[in-house]
Amino acid sequence: MSKIQIGILAVQGDVTENFLATMASMSELGIDGTVVQVKTIEQISELDGLIIPGGESTVIGQMSLVNGGLKKIKEKIESGMPVFGICAGMIFLSKNSKDKVVGKVEQPLLDVLDVKIERNSFGRQKDSFEANISMDPVGISSFNGVFIRAPSVSETGSDVEILAKFNEKIVAVKQGNILATAFHPELTRDISLHKSFVKLVDNLN
Repeated sequence: MSKIQIGILAVQGDVTENFLATMASMSELGIDGTVVQVKTIEQISELDGLIIPGGESTVIGQMSLVNGGLKKIKEKIESGMPVFGICAGMIFLSKNSKDKVVGKVEQPLLDVLDVKIERNSFGRQKDSFEANISMDPVGISSFNGVFIRAPSVSETGSDVEILAKFNEKIVAVKQGNILATAFHPELTRDISLHKSFVKLVDNLN
């Protein structure tokens, strides 16, 4: 196996937490690789996998547009690079997004994950909460999901596998090389989801 390189899109959001969780995952799995914080097209071009952290999806989209990064990320994903979108990252990957409160929001989207997203699906910042999630399709029977202004998936395309629901709302999905969660796995000590992503990257290289 060749050495893998996983990038964390370092525009904003929980960059450090994802960096540490990915490093720990590689170490625990005994996989040879590096984790880098990326911002430029050149850095994105070199990656075998990418994590798009939580934060504010509109900001991520606009800042990624500035240097043509949006186009490069889309190209890489469409050519098979695994990507893991978390909360705002999930919105950013989607084909369609509307806000539960304000309706349709104009924002740049990667348009690679065949889902419709409802932003702020569980309420605003003050409504943040934690809940136990089961993701049996990826072998994780129990996971502490941290929901912060979390979205949910209101519709899925035929190729999208539903990994988890909470209160009947879809909160984790997988579509080929794309993994996305509405909650923040990097804010817990449980690295099982990051390990699942690292294995996906390793298997596709």
